[in-house]
Amino acid sequence: MTDFTRGIIVDGITFNLPLVSIKRKFDFLYKDGAGRTEDGVFHGELIGVYCNFTITVGKSSSFDGTDYEEFVEKMSEPNEQHTFSIPVKGGYYTFTGYLGSVSDEYEKILSDDTIFKGFTCNMVADKPARRPGE
Repeated sequence: MTDFTRGIIVDGITFNLPLVSIKRKFDFLYKDGAGRTEDGVFHGELIGVYCNFTITVGKSSSFDGTDYEEFVEKMSEPNEQHTFSIPVKGGYYTFTGYLGSVSDEYEKILSDDTIFKGFTCNMVADKPARRPGE
């Protein structure tokens, strides 16, 4: 396996992954009742800005031994909340949240093995990264 200098950390477990993509998305969440009036002007009270991530990793054949299966098992646990640490410049961004979705797809089915590709998961923050006035 290629050496990856930093992986992701989930609930204190480090996974050195063949990362293909880390997408960061900032979602602005407003209190109930937010919307546009007839004049087209938006009215709403901002709760905060949530920093969510979607990661995609390489083929299961790029992992050592059972690392892929262990990663999939962790990411598909029926837990309501996880602690995630995602590599960023100068360190890690750590947040608590939940998994909105997890998926992969078969690439090959062999007589004694299977190879998966396209593992993707959506990590959703449970509280804002930034709030108005901070």
